[in-house]
Amino acid sequence: MTILVTGATGKVGRVLVDRLLGAGRRVRALTRNPEAARLPAGVEVVAGSLTEPAGVAAALDGVDGVYYLSGILDPGCAARQARAFVELAADAGVGRIVDLSGLAVTVRRPGSHEMLRDVEEVIEASGLRWTHVRPGEFAANKLDMWGASIRAENTVRSAFPAALGVPVHEADIAEVAAAALLSDGHAGRAYSLSGPQRLTQREQAAAIARGLGRPLRFETVTYGRARAAYITGGMPWDVAEYLLGYQAEYAEEPPEVRPDVEQVLGRPGRTLERWAADHAADLAEDPAR
Repeated sequence: MTILVTGATGKVGRVLVDRLLGAGRRVRALTRNPEAARLPAGVEVVAGSLTEPAGVAAALDGVDGVYYLSGILDPGCAARQARAFVELAADAGVGRIVDLSGLAVTVRRPGSHEMLRDVEEVIEASGLRWTHVRPGEFAANKLDMWGASIRAENTVRSAFPAALGVPVHEADIAEVAAAALLSDGHAGRAYSLSGPQRLTQREQAAAIARGLGRPLRFETVTYGRARAAYITGGMPWDVAEYLLGYQAEYAEEPPEVRPDVEQVLGRPGRTLERWAADHAADLAEDPAR
């Protein structure tokens, strides 16, 4: 079985590649820049983009399953790209497709719901055996939100200390996607994924501290200071606003722990403490501080 992974260098795709290789499957990765991909030995890296039909058609040749990541934020463009892709996939005889969507579909969050659901509907109409993987908050977002201040100051700053969240480890997302690609019983299913614990922002900082094995200071700041800290850390302003909007929403309407990770994988999801331990090198103290 050959599986094509789009977005193979991303947070989820990179872990998925490892899981598929570990399961003894042939993996092909579609990437714009093969030289910079740094994927493991054994991965067939193909140069191309989802916007280039000829390259996509070549990448799909002989493929049995696909992990699909749109990467487009405009609803109309995302749906058109998905439609072109699934038509080529059907022509190539692809059997199943697993797409990375999001929980915004189920909560109908403006700005995300439309694009994600449009892509899902295109995939559902493709005739392929499909599975939607819908994670909520990525634990890996903490690297962008708090990584710079943790490395430089051992400090976490938040404008919404009591806002609850259920961040999910990217490895759990990847393993659910792998299960849907490698085993039967997942066709026509949509999996809503969360972490196993509902924690306030303050509790999340404490969990990360335990995972790293060192104390972190928690500081409550204004919305503006939180946004400025995210941007200073390298986050685009619109992404900073988007993430802060989620935190404000969670302060009023807390998300729930979802059972799908445990139901699919047969074990509880990884905790945020475990996530921090897995990313200790990414959050190591700056030796210059």
